[in-house]
Amino acid sequence: MKVAVLKGGISAEREVSLVSGAECAQALRGEGYKVVEIDAHPDRIADDLKAASPNVVFNALHGDWGEDGEVQGVLEQLQLPYTHSGVAASKLAMNKEWAKDIFALHGITVPQGRVAPRHEIAQGGLLPVPYVVKPNGSGSSASVYIVSHETEDLLASIAGDEGLGEVPVIEPFIPGRELTVSVIGGKSVCVTEILPRGEWYDYDAKYADGGSRHVVDVDLPEAVTQLALRNAETAHRALGCQGVTRADFRLNDVDWPENPSETDVVNGLVMLELNTQPGMTPTSLVPEQCLHRGMGFGALCRWMVEDASWPRRAQDRQKPRASAR
Repeated sequence: MKVAVLKGGISAEREVSLVSGAECAQALRGEGYKVVEIDAHPDRIADDLKAASPNVVFNALHGDWGEDGEVQGVLEQLQLPYTHSGVAASKLAMNKEWAKDIFALHGITVPQGRVAPRHEIAQGGLLPVPYVVKPNGSGSSASVYIVSHETEDLLASIAGDEGLGEVPVIEPFIPGRELTVSVIGGKSVCVTEILPRGEWYDYDAKYADGGSRHVVDVDLPEAVTQLALRNAETAHRALGCQGVTRADFRLNDVDWPENPSETDVVNGLVMLELNTQPGMTPTSLVPEQCLHRGMGFGALCRWMVEDASWPRRAQDRQKPRASAR
């Protein structure tokens, strides 16, 4: 069975994707698959895939074009079984404001922010400090600002940062703890707490050596653990996701009593976003959680290939056209 691994791409997360793709390709070769690696680009992706003629496409792209429904649309047109979520779910998850609205409709607590033109945010005064400014449609914590004081230099940086897009998200800063939950095939794995070396979980904390420490299956109040697992599954279903996703939360337990009430837990566990193309190296958060539950990196990559389908929709699903290795 031949698997085409898409990596690289054209987004600000290209370097991360190159690493994810190379690691996944190596793992799949170890599982007995014939693998071709494709440095994906919109101008040539269709021709490259036709030339490779794979049975399944493993999407290891991140960011714009690879994660927002665009490359998924190409794969649908080519009628190739592929991994991760389909067009609609990918597009919804990539738009943080749309996704938050859907999560809130399903009873999940989300930050009470909004989108606003970058030049308007840069004038200051839209929200009380501290607040967060971030792109509405990208990941990896690139171009994210924690505004604790509205200085002229910081507001000027926001005004000039094209990485934010024209209409970024602005929302209150949620104090507390950084948590994440992987969902595999619709079922939550466990809760990890992320302890960044710096003040918050920025790009360096995610990708630099020693940038953060992960506490897998962290010891939390049982009500918090169960709600995090449940909300991650609910969010996955609400957007129509498939395959693997990762839900990111902030737990605002700063002023909690020793025995928090149900209201404390529901209001304190705030969902930030759902990632439909989470990082895929052996030390990334999703593989780390799966390993903790006994599924090694190779087995996880194999599961994703076996889960691939076309059309990639929750309600009209077919298995890959060829299943023999």
